[in-house]
Amino acid sequence: MAEVELTIAGRPYRVACRDGEEDNLRAAGALVDAKSREALAGLGALSESRQLLFAALLLADQIVDGREVELPKALDPALVERTDRIAERLESIADTLEEADRNA
Repeated sequence: MAEVELTIAGRPYRVACRDGEEDNLRAAGALVDAKSREALAGLGALSESRQLLFAALLLADQIVDGREVELPKALDPALVERTDRIAERLESIADTLEEADRNA
């Protein structure tokens, strides 16, 4: 069994898949990531679960309407890595602020 690391809405996820299906899983992850970012852009601040919910609904709407689901264009790996590092730093800052708020 293979494992793939996906970044969806700026958060990393490790997902298992069958050997040989890694590229399909990456493509599916990129599609969900694109839709989650679309949901965030259209609706503003959302919790992680609501952002993923709206991403799923946007994808389902396209399928129900019979519209072709377009795969996002390949991203520059260096840009993806840099974005991931920034997201991790922001998560760390948010965790620190939440902890400080709980202890106040």
